Amino acid sequence: MPQGRGTVGRMEMRLEVVQVPVSDVDRSKSFYMDKLGFVLDHDVEYIPGMRVVQLTPPGSAASIVIGTGMTSMAPGSLEGLQLVVPDMDTARAGLLGRGADISEVQDLGGVLFAYFADPDGNRWVIQGSIGSGATEGRPEGIKA
Repeated sequence: MPQGRGTVGRMEMRLEVVQVPVSDVDRSKSFYMDKLGFVLDHDVEYIPGMRVVQLTPPGSAASIVIGTGMTSMAPGSLEGLQLVVPDMDTARAGLLGRGADISEVQDLGGVLFAYFADPDGNRWVIQGSIGSGATEGRPEGIKA
């Protein structure tokens, strides 16, 4: 069957790494590891002036990269990345216990959200996972 305009066919694409712009790599590395429990995948300087620090949230298939010499984004300019957790209360309590500054939980129509920012002001969202009943009203094949 010919591929129509705008179709991808059987190609597979996975979002696995997102750059997060920071001003102080060591401070940010400490924040993501100590306050949020991210795992350090690697911290390398491939060429002089290009340091790459890859960190993965616990249980996630996707990672973040912080470093130097990689992006023109201004530190603190990223917003809206979402970490989905199975139990908002447990996750929030655990993060607060590690010293993270997490907002109060907001219930937005049955979906729970909390918010935090890294030391540069990059803003993140924590979302409580949505139960299987939350797919009502979505187009077929689209899951929460």
